[in-house]
Amino acid sequence: MGKKDVISKSVLGHLAADIANLLLGFQVDTQTVELLDTEHQRVEQRRADLVARMHDLGKAEDFILHIEIQNQNESLMPLRMLRYFSDIQFAHPQERIHQHLIYIGKDKLTMPDCWEAPAFTYRYPMLDMHTVDCSLLLTQDTPDALVLAILCDFKGKPEQEMVNYIVLRLRELMGEDESGFRNYFEMLETLAENRDLQTNIEEAEKMLTEVDITKFASYKWGMKAGLTQGIEQGEKRKALDVARNLLQLGILPDEEIGRIAGLSLEDIQTLRAKH
Repeated sequence: MGKKDVISKSVLGHLAADIANLLLGFQVDTQTVELLDTEHQRVEQRRADLVARMHDLGKAEDFILHIEIQNQNESLMPLRMLRYFSDIQFAHPQERIHQHLIYIGKDKLTMPDCWEAPAFTYRYPMLDMHTVDCSLLLTQDTPDALVLAILCDFKGKPEQEMVNYIVLRLRELMGEDESGFRNYFEMLETLAENRDLQTNIEEAEKMLTEVDITKFASYKWGMKAGLTQGIEQGEKRKALDVARNLLQLGILPDEEIGRIAGLSLEDIQTLRAKH
């Protein structure tokens, strides 16, 4: 399947908000995210840059967030970041700007995060995605978080199983929105290249074409249409199936599995004892 050089603005907006909230520690009101028109506002096969205006609920302030996603070490990266900062600040001189570099490369992170000159020192935060536990994102259970999870540490879990879970859950969450699913899947393909997971993505896509996802317990759990009220035992069985699948994945804590499946902590602990 061919790659897209530019992902839809709606997907980029959600992605910017999720990065801000899930990875960078902001408390952004997702309804306030406004992508700003810059020449760097795109997601490409090898790089993604985001510039967006948003509102931080925690500090009750508006600000501009520049996210630079980098897949290789560059010794002069601080100068590039400084140039981006000055360009954005010139365009919006009255607004506060936060810059963050997110590293998704294959090699160990070695590039500097500051530039020292006689008159000043310029610095920005960097986040190495390989140090992020993917369960942080998987428990959010949103399309944007699932896409980001492809870049995180799988903590020794089999890569194909993890990729299959991400792709299947993304398919389930998007439901009948085929266009939305393809947007997210193409972004997933693009980001997966930075971890050499292209073959795993292809296998996961093949899996989707070979199975009827309406037979998956987690799909049934997520679908409300067609479920008849009053079939409590049937609903409980479906919830238990979801919990068993999540337990088998071996990533989420019992409390989170219970929340997703709609079961008590005692139910989950009983299942774990039998697992």
